[in-house]
Amino acid sequence: MPRAKGGPKTRRRRKKVLKLAKGYWGGKHRLYRTATEAVDKAMAYSYRDRRQKKRSFRSLWIVRINAAIREHGLSYSRFIAGLKNAGITLDRKVLADLAVNDPAGFAKVVQTVTAAAA
Repeated sequence: MPRAKGGPKTRRRRKKVLKLAKGYWGGKHRLYRTATEAVDKAMAYSYRDRRQKKRSFRSLWIVRINAAIREHGLSYSRFIAGLKNAGITLDRKVLADLAVNDPAGFAKVVQTVTAAAA
């Protein structure tokens, strides 16, 4: 059986990996073996971090809401419980945006929550 060498299929596959490794430092964008390792690792990190991004944004929103709610003399957990009792269905992303960009609107939400709790 003849020996299989670097034909069009192999060349295409390698070019695809090297194209993905464009911009990598050192030999990682020139050498196929190191480029393959770097691209595999990068793909694994990107898959993982697409999920972690959602967690880190949620945590950022919680920090912003907590900071804004403390100014009104409430704790975060009581505020969230009050939202549920008042039937307000705003999510944390919107609440954090209100807290940062529209403090007056956020204060109205807080008043509604405290009125529902009393």
